[in-house]
Amino acid sequence: MQPTRCRRQAVGGILQIRLANAVTLRCDLVEINHSPTVCANMAPMPDTFRYSVNAFNTATESANKIHDDDVAKNLGFRGGLVPGVDVYAYLCHVPAQEWGRDWLERGTITATFASPVYDGDTVDVEGVVAAANVIEMTLTDPKGGFCASGAATLVENGPAEPPRFEDWPDFPADGNREQASPEALTSLPMGCLDVGFHADKAHAYLDDIREQADVFRQDGLAHPGWLLRYCNFVLTSNFVLGPWIHVQSTTQFFSAVEDGERVQTRAKVSEVTETKGHKFVDLDILQLANGERPVARVAHRAIYQPRGT
Repeated sequence: MQPTRCRRQAVGGILQIRLANAVTLRCDLVEINHSPTVCANMAPMPDTFRYSVNAFNTATESANKIHDDDVAKNLGFRGGLVPGVDVYAYLCHVPAQEWGRDWLERGTITATFASPVYDGDTVDVEGVVAAANVIEMTLTDPKGGFCASGAATLVENGPAEPPRFEDWPDFPADGNREQASPEALTSLPMGCLDVGFHADKAHAYLDDIREQADVFRQDGLAHPGWLLRYCNFVLTSNFVLGPWIHVQSTTQFFSAVEDGERVQTRAKVSEVTETKGHKFVDLDILQLANGERPVARVAHRAIYQPRGT
């Protein structure tokens, strides 16, 4: 479903208040320019966008039982949670539709997940043009409840210089996993993942996330949500977790992934904290195409052990 363009007043002032906190978290790892240069060749954008998605829980068979109805209900949720990486994908639709490949090569997005999204719910993404080449977004449930926020930018001259690849471990994950704990997370280097992207096989994924944007369907480029799945997988490939919850990602894009390319996901732990009984881990992730071209740097946050588990 394509975004509906509407008048800015329809979204309301609460959007910017909620996003003001979200877009700054973990920006010490991924630099985000919130006042990017206006691109001279960009057509004027509408003030607001609205995009509706019928949410789908793609992870009912996942080892992460937070997506299982019974386990999630025992933890106080209505049912299994739609994965945060898929909610992130819903938010990505608006900037991808508006900016296309340019955004995948020199854009950013921060997504923060505040409340669960459930299978079968029709959720609405509303975007506001907050400044030149800046779109701020909220995602709400069928009752209007606030579920997630996002902020996307496009920078004319591209991002800052890519980081040094050597700063991330590059040995492959070997399947030997340690139980996640503050000691293990802060002392053990993380093995990386390497996977091929095949555009002809990506349509099933695009169907699952209800994505119709031409940059993915016709141009055959890898979706940011697909890339972000490997930020989850690199965590679970290195550590044993119980039910856990992805809560935020900030991504700086450097280049688009094309059909046939391989994507390497390298990761290191930047911080382990505990707040109100929830145990958090922050990952600093670098993704490379064919082991040599930077694709994205991601500050990825998760509750690796929810309170009461």
